[in-house]
Order: sequence, then structure tokens, then C-alpha cells
Amino acid sequence: MEQAEFKDINLSVNSETGATVSMVVNRNGTKVVRSFRPDFLLIRQHIRDAGHDDYRNLLLGFKYGGVPSVNSLHSLYNFQDKPWVFSQLLHMQRRLGKENFPLIEQSYFPNHKEMLTAPKYPSVVKIGHAHGGLGKLKVENHFDFQDVASVVAVNKMYCIVEPFIDAKYDIHVQKIGNNYKAFMRKSISGNWKANMGSAMLEQIPMTERYKKWVDEVSELFGGLDICAVEAIQGKDGREHIIEVNTSAMTLLGESQEEDRRLIADLVVQRMQTYCKPVLTKQTSRTSMTNFGAEEPTAVEQPPPHIPQQRIPHQIPAGAPPPVPQRQEAARGPPSGPPPGPPPAAPPPGLPPPPRRGSQTSASEIAAAAAAAPPSGQPTRPTTGASIFRRESQTDTEKSEKGPEDSEDTMRNLRKTFAGIFGDM
Repeated sequence: MEQAEFKDINLSVNSETGATVSMVVNRNGTKVVRSFRPDFLLIRQHIRDAGHDDYRNLLLGFKYGGVPSVNSLHSLYNFQDKPWVFSQLLHMQRRLGKENFPLIEQSYFPNHKEMLTAPKYPSVVKIGHAHGGLGKLKVENHFDFQDVASVVAVNKMYCIVEPFIDAKYDIHVQKIGNNYKAFMRKSISGNWKANMGSAMLEQIPMTERYKKWVDEVSELFGGLDICAVEAIQGKDGREHIIEVNTSAMTLLGESQEEDRRLIADLVVQRMQTYCKPVLTKQTSRTSMTNFGAEEPTAVEQPPPHIPQQRIPHQIPAGAPPPVPQRQEAARGPPSGPPPGPPPAAPPPGLPPPPRRGSQTSASEIAAAAAAAPPSGQPTRPTTGASIFRRESQTDTEKSEKGPEDSEDTMRNLRKTFAGIFGDM
């Protein structure tokens, strides 16, 4: 955390990199210049005052750099002129009523040319934008008012004229976050300005009326986290709201240390809201992956189906070939009998039953035994490709042996096909 006044701050802002602050820091009696990029601001100094102090250029720079603050930079910019703030209070009074929100009567003069006379005497003239009782004069009659008008002409400023209220005491109602306090301040030095000279300060109970005032004021310009309402109570018992202060308000009473802790807690709370890191698209994808988000995977499609009548699938020995249901529906019911348990062997002494078309003859068994591999080698399942190779070899032998052997060979091949695939 760094702390400095506006006069010790230099600022440069880039639209891409943001704001960079260079400030003079006192380190062991030596002034050192430090440069850094601010993340958050707490402004407890008036941007403008009665003198030549005008730090609106720094306020614009922080706003240009997008630096969050308490109060917001937008609200601080709108507090640069008291007539602008009072105009917002007038709208509030019209909505709530004069009894619930008693504003003091005011007259606004943009320059000295229109300052002919005051509505009432004695009056208080406030020249320009000032704080702490500066720039305020009390006029008793028309001649004093003309003298003040000449001072306004030299300063080239606007002015506010209010009727003088013989005050019994001042009322200071403050709000820091959700904490409310009310104070009564009474001058004991005889000065008509209660904040000048000696005064007696006392904390008073917070009433619903005062709480309503400060809650309504805290809604100005998008919301004020820290604000205060200044009012006076005349000797006739009537209360008059005279002005509103923002985060640069003065802390009063013996509870100043508590108020500073409340402000610090409020700043930490706002930093947790505004200073969170922004997740980029790449970070978002990574976090989703870490939390178990599944990425799309390629699904291997099965190869196109090949009819089993042409080229049967190679299956392990002894396992029945899997047949898809759609293929069975397309083929229709099988030509042979339905599958069931194997037929029982005939009793001894009886002739064997007649051979069906799907059973294999002795000559076929002999041909299959001739084509089987020698002992010691693994037996491969008979496939259509191997049958076609044997058919091509048979054609070659047929051309060498002659027509009779070829006819016997073709007859054996037909029987083999019939035993494997059924009647064709």
C-alpha cells in the first residue's frame, strides 16, 4: 500500500497497459521516486478546493486507466461543483417532501452581473467550490452584498446565496459502508461558523430521520460507499440540510480510529469484488478439463459388412461365427433344419442312417485330410479364400491329368462345397 497527496503524484496512462503512477516517497529522510501500477484507490482528499488546487487531471487519468476506487471516480467527478450536487438534492426533496428532506433555501448566480440583491438579509454568500468554511461571507444588508459582488467579479466564479440561520448546533451524519454515526457540534467561541474556532463535539443517537437522510444521499451518482450529510438546527428548532460530503469527509470525535478501520475493511471488501483476475478463454478450457470435462474423441466405425456366403469371417477354431441380426433377417430362414442337439449314434448292429446333403462323405473327409497340414503345425480354419486357392490348384492339375481326372476332381469339389455351405 502506498499513500501520498495529489501534489506528489505523477500519472501516465496507456490504453493497452493502463495507468502508471510515479510518486515521491520519504524513506528515512530521503525522497525516493517510485513507479508502479495501481490496482485500487482510496481517495480521502478533495479534488478541488478554494485555492488553486485542482486535481481533475489526475482524476481523469485514473478514470482513463480504469482503476476502481472508493468512492467511485464517477461520483467524485460529479462532486466537483456544489451547485451540481445541490441540484440532485433538489430532485430528492421533490420526491420525498420538504418535511422529510429539509433543504436550505438557495439562490445561484453564475457570475457577478446578476448579483443585484439577495432575497433575504442577513445572508451567507459562498463563492465558488470551497470546503472547511473557506470562501464564505456573511452580509447584513444590500451594501455589503454589492461589495461581495465585486469580489466575485475579480474571481470570475459563480456563487451561492443562502439565508443566514441562527444555529443552535450543527449536525453531522456519516455513513461508512453499513455503519452509521451522528454527531452534534456547537461553537463555544462565538463564531457563526461552527467549524471555525473552538467547538464542542458530542456523539448523538442515530434516529430514523437521520438514517433516512444519509441512505437517500448514498444513492447519488451510482452509489456512495462513504458519505456524510451536513445540517444545522436553528434556535427555532427547525433543521436545514446545507451540503453533502463524499469520501473526503472529515472524521470526528473519539471514534476516528474505529472509522479508519471501517474504511480499511470496506476497501478490502471492494478489492475482493473489483480486483479478481479475469479468466481468459484458454484458462477457461484448462479449468474445465481439470474439473473432468471430457473432450470429444474419435469413434472408430466398423468396416462395411461382407456377405458370409462369399468370404466367411475368420473365427477361432471351435467358436460359432457371429451373425448380425440384420443379416439373418435379410437371408431369411435357413434351408436346413433348426439348430438343435447333435443326433445320437445308432445302436450297434444297425445300418447307419442315410446321409443328408449337408453331411460329409468319406471321400470328402479323405480330401480334407489330404489338405490338412502335417502334425506339429497349427490348424487354420478353412476359409473361402483357401477353398478358392485349392480350386485354382485343381484346375492346374486338371490340365495335366486329363479329362477323366478333371471330372472326378470337380465332382469332389461340388460335394465339398455342399458339405460346407449346405445344398446350393
